[in-house]
Amino acid sequence: MPQRNGLITTAELAGILDHPDLRLFDCTTYLEYQPEGSGVPYIAVPGRHTFEAGHIPGADFLDLQGEFSQAGIELHFMMPATAQLEAAFGRHGLGANSRVVLYSIGTPQWATRFWWMLKSLGYDNAAVLDGGLDTWKAEGRALETGPAKGYPPATFIAKPRAGYFVDKHATLQASGDRDTVVVNALNPQLHKGLEPSRYGRPGHIPGSVNVSAATLINPETKAFLPLADAESKFAAQGVTKDKRVVAYCGGGISATIDLFQLYRLGYDNLALYDASMGEWAKDESLPIEAG
Repeated sequence: MPQRNGLITTAELAGILDHPDLRLFDCTTYLEYQPEGSGVPYIAVPGRHTFEAGHIPGADFLDLQGEFSQAGIELHFMMPATAQLEAAFGRHGLGANSRVVLYSIGTPQWATRFWWMLKSLGYDNAAVLDGGLDTWKAEGRALETGPAKGYPPATFIAKPRAGYFVDKHATLQASGDRDTVVVNALNPQLHKGLEPSRYGRPGHIPGSVNVSAATLINPETKAFLPLADAESKFAAQGVTKDKRVVAYCGGGISATIDLFQLYRLGYDNLALYDASMGEWAKDESLPIEAG
């Protein structure tokens, strides 16, 4: 089974914590779900409070919505202009020689989102911490409290790669392309339209298959499933290496768990529908199906 890495264990991280080129980031965001009918699915709250309560020694904190997403639009977490990202990553000390490790709390999806963004910017020296802070704490490893000390500013020069992010038009076209499989990372009930959607119309993009991001994670440890198990879940839905994959979810976050596992399995032709159901479910011009 061809594999790529992208994953680092807690033991491996502990062994490089004092490395001068290490840039370690807590990427956690919390979603405060709003009442049905409010018109707002959730409010994004940066995880700075839990970071200050306890983080891996030396880590810095990244605010996805506040610093690394488009501002002034209804949709959360949309990929912003390259110049904004170059400035933000540079402020946090990420340079050409940095070795980046990303982690989050409760779910790796915030770390994999940053990993995917960095990949799209041509930056390959980033890894996701397996199990995140949950595993680090469960193993009784050292924690630090208080605000981030940060890293010395650096110059981050992006080399953007085409095709990592796609819009609704490209996704609609992909849904009818026999050489592409569109993958929904939301839970099966939402995929089937069997429970109300916070995003708008219930259901999924026609023709899309369901590989829930939550099923690619061990619910107890928050670690990634072994690659053989992940591969069998994708294969069961007709996701094969000869096809392009376009992944989506609610807001372009949990789908990056699917993309991360597919990348590690050796898939090359991967894309994220960034706006996901936050856009699709509200756009009456776009088809949707349930069941």
